[in-house]
Amino acid sequence: MTASHPFAPPAHEQHWVAAATELAADFAKTAADRDRTCDLPIENLRALHEAGIDAALIATALGGEGLSYRSYGAIVRVISAACPSTACIWVMHIGAAVGLVEMSTPDTAKFWADELIGGARFANALSEPSSGNLFLQPLQHAVPADGGYRLSGAKRFSSGCEVADHFLINALVDDKPAFFGLDTDPTMTFVPIWDTMGLRASRSQLITFADTFLPEDRRCPPSTGPRPNHIGAGLAFLSLGIADAAIAALAVHARTRAIPTTGDPLADMQWVRLAVGDVASRLEAAAMYAQHMTWLADQNDPGFLPATMHAKLLANSIARDAADLGLRIGGGSGYIRGDTERIFRDAQAGWLMAYSGEICQDTIGTSLLSPAPQDGHHG
Repeated sequence: MTASHPFAPPAHEQHWVAAATELAADFAKTAADRDRTCDLPIENLRALHEAGIDAALIATALGGEGLSYRSYGAIVRVISAACPSTACIWVMHIGAAVGLVEMSTPDTAKFWADELIGGARFANALSEPSSGNLFLQPLQHAVPADGGYRLSGAKRFSSGCEVADHFLINALVDDKPAFFGLDTDPTMTFVPIWDTMGLRASRSQLITFADTFLPEDRRCPPSTGPRPNHIGAGLAFLSLGIADAAIAALAVHARTRAIPTTGDPLADMQWVRLAVGDVASRLEAAAMYAQHMTWLADQNDPGFLPATMHAKLLANSIARDAADLGLRIGGGSGYIRGDTERIFRDAQAGWLMAYSGEICQDTIGTSLLSPAPQDGHHG
């Protein structure tokens, strides 16, 4: 896609994508080791910050560059192709930080912006053990206290929580969902539950809260309506990057693996070419829709939120299909621990992450099958 394409990162922002691409080449070198050891990729996260990419996502009025969603999506994709655990943590870090900036009062927004620019780490504490995929509908109540509220309960799947300085957290206040910014606190405990199939280095642990104080002055005002957000936009590109990695790995294997009976490369087999052509075409289509989604975000178009459902569903599906094809082409070699096997495991995560593939399907189907609005006329 050329820089002049309306869905592409704007020309004046292309250098940020190039910087992320250069960093990603190094991230790829350690991705397999991090998957094996489950070590948090803190060096990668620091490198992204030191390159200025974190700060670039903050609005210009608060010291950033107001980086477009189109560039953000492209950055997530190249990082994910190299190390999806790094991309996952970074999406949640940016989602929490920029979300707090955009949802807070002006003075508090400046505080959060300065923290991000200064190198503070952010994470989300939104998903609850009993709420399933519906992470924006908390079930746990924050109890009124002097100067704010207190929360006892648990949140799970908090990527990078162990190194976070601040959290975006939600809870029920007067039976209504509310968002807060929260500093890491001694009343919070990180429970090491993260022994998973994929995205192993994201270390998305469980957090327990024991009468944790949520300050009133860190509470975000009620939303005035839907707005774009970096988590909703980023998850599709997380899966697209994994699909890119799957196709790159299977292409290398198909070109270099010789068929024993003929000596020809596996790439010469027609079924391989047909299958690769199919997944490559569907990846292009999924990517184009995801780029359309980020274009909507940059226009602050109300179509952004429904578009995230389509974009995530398409991207999650092609990531799984591309990784499955890699395993089929790899055969026994792909089944042994290595890049093909690791990519296959990582590819499963996107479908399960909120909102899951089934919730996306149900939401899209419901919107199409609901009764048409009445026009006010009677037969």
